[in-house]
Amino acid sequence: MQIELIATASEDSAYLPRLGLGILASLTPPEDEVIYSDDVVQPFNIERDVKDVDLVGISVDSKTARRAYDIADAYRRKGKRVVLGGIHPTACPDEALQHADAVVLSEAEDLWPEVLRDFKAKQLKPIYKGALPDLAGRPKPRRDIFRSKKYIPFQVVQTMRGCPYPCEFCSVSTQNGVTMRFRPADEVLAELRTLGKLILFADDNVMIHRAYSKELFTKMIPLQKHWIGQCSLAAVKRIENVKLMAESGCKALFIGFESVDEETVKYTGKRQNKPSQYKEVMQMLHEHGISTWGSFVFGFDTDDSEVFDRTVEFGVNMQLTMALYAILTPYPGTALYTRLRNERRLTDERWWLRRDHDAGSPYFVPKLMSREKLREGWVRAWTSFYSVPNILKRWKVTRQSSWIQTLGFLPLNIMQNRLAHIKIAGGQQRFRSGVQIVDDSPPPDAPLPIDVVDSRLETIRSRPDAKDQRRVLPVVG
Repeated sequence: MQIELIATASEDSAYLPRLGLGILASLTPPEDEVIYSDDVVQPFNIERDVKDVDLVGISVDSKTARRAYDIADAYRRKGKRVVLGGIHPTACPDEALQHADAVVLSEAEDLWPEVLRDFKAKQLKPIYKGALPDLAGRPKPRRDIFRSKKYIPFQVVQTMRGCPYPCEFCSVSTQNGVTMRFRPADEVLAELRTLGKLILFADDNVMIHRAYSKELFTKMIPLQKHWIGQCSLAAVKRIENVKLMAESGCKALFIGFESVDEETVKYTGKRQNKPSQYKEVMQMLHEHGISTWGSFVFGFDTDDSEVFDRTVEFGVNMQLTMALYAILTPYPGTALYTRLRNERRLTDERWWLRRDHDAGSPYFVPKLMSREKLREGWVRAWTSFYSVPNILKRWKVTRQSSWIQTLGFLPLNIMQNRLAHIKIAGGQQRFRSGVQIVDDSPPPDAPLPIDVVDSRLETIRSRPDAKDQRRVLPVVG
């Protein structure tokens, strides 16, 4: 039979092959044909691109949920069977099942062969759920399905899953659990030997287990790879870890600073982050030729209206190669979502059903500023950090600098300058693909405009009987 695996796109999707779908392709019997469609590199046209296949599998996260549901509905109208899986269906299975014949919860390796057997026997079940799989002895992902030249020129590799850190806003544990699971280092090395020089580790933290990472990176040194990945600040505080990563070929790290304020990182549960140590950490990374892409989040209950300028100033002074600024987002299944819902601070409890979910963000009422001020500050941070003067201030090249810092810095930052002005400030959707998506059918529970909500809140809070925020917030929704 023919099976189409679809990777749907959101505004935040990167030009990376969807590794999970590559693994499902490798688990599909060889007599079955796999067709791979990537909405990032070739935007899916619902009128023209619905194919005459036997089964469709779609990977869904919260920011691609509306897009995934639209595509799934189009296939089902043609009488095709659809299976949805990924982090969002795991958090919202009942919702996902309204758009699918079957929903796979959590990780799919052990469940996919069962799904295919049941489909062929015409006994497809609505829900498939199993234990988190062991990562040893797993087949490598099929990379022949990732043909597009638009993908960044790095081969994606995964070594572990799970995260023990209790970050309130993070959804990693929803999908991968709080217990860390690792692929045997020798299996990772065997895969690396079959790949090119440029590697991207898709792990949430490449140095989360020092003994495992030490074994892997020490054995990687003779391979002479150039790699990038994500890492926590807890790991790069140690000079021996930074040195080993550099020797194994690390050229850049994506680091979740989240905030430059001590009170905020404590409040969010990221106690491994110590803003007082950021400068020392950055100096170590620069001295070892490792570029840094810093991630920051705005909208925590401890954030005030001055946090935006403080954060940009930090990034410029620390000479970050790039920075990502996000508005705090209440993802379903997270502790943050549950808390804000209980406090009646959500302005749209199913924000992910909007086709242009970025337009109405933030989808909660901040504590120390208005929603409008939060959005304005977020836009200002992007445009300020990627302004031409600040790009030039951050561009530092030394004898230790990697090629990412010397050759890649300006192209990357020019691209981000364009993103900041066209997408962040201008609001153009899917601007990289030149596709304009019009949200012509918002859900009936769409949130009120930011200015209307804030005006109502201020009016109510000024009443003599408005004693605290929790009593007045129910009117927001």
